[in-house]
Amino acid sequence: MSVRVLVVDEHPLMLRGMRDGLRGISDIEVVGEAGDGQTALQLIAERQPDVVLMGCCLPDIPGSEVARRIEEQGLPTRVLAFSAYTERYYLYQMWEAGAAGYLLQTEPLETVAAAVRVVAQGQQRWTAKQIARILYWQTEVLRPWESLTEREREVVCLLTRALSNAEIAETLSITVRTVEMHLTHVLEKLDVHSRLEAVVWVRDNLPEDLWKPTG
Repeated sequence: MSVRVLVVDEHPLMLRGMRDGLRGISDIEVVGEAGDGQTALQLIAERQPDVVLMGCCLPDIPGSEVARRIEEQGLPTRVLAFSAYTERYYLYQMWEAGAAGYLLQTEPLETVAAAVRVVAQGQQRWTAKQIARILYWQTEVLRPWESLTEREREVVCLLTRALSNAEIAETLSITVRTVEMHLTHVLEKLDVHSRLEAVVWVRDNLPEDLWKPTG
């Protein structure tokens, strides 16, 4: 019996390439494709594929949110993340949402097909290295970041724009003394020793949508 697969990715060329590649494999049947999360959820509900190859960054809702909704609705479809992103954040998001594994889009077609079969059989396809990176994210990044107050995070985000204490104070309508207090707490919680180290910590560990100021 063939494994029924839905392919979901925001990039049309990647979507088409993976769809056509999998269609050439005798024991895999591509039952549909989607370029966004809402369409994916609709097709999953209608066709109930065995496996969905899911991109992490979709134009409407994250792939991790699609995976979470599949889990919440008790659908039989299993999610295999299929991403261009190597950052720990995306690994953690898909793992936390219940995905059965995480593949990079640079993987050979044979590796993707083998992972699809494994996941369709109810097994996990997370590697020891991936789990280690997820655990690092939880303990060394997520925990310190979540320990910051909302105001402390605002201060950190403004630091990434190379603003002075006076400029941060003006932007947030607080005193320079208050900014200095927040900075002291930020350095302690992130276990860094300077403003520059705090900025480097943020840029190295967090995706831009968590820290990059808008406007």
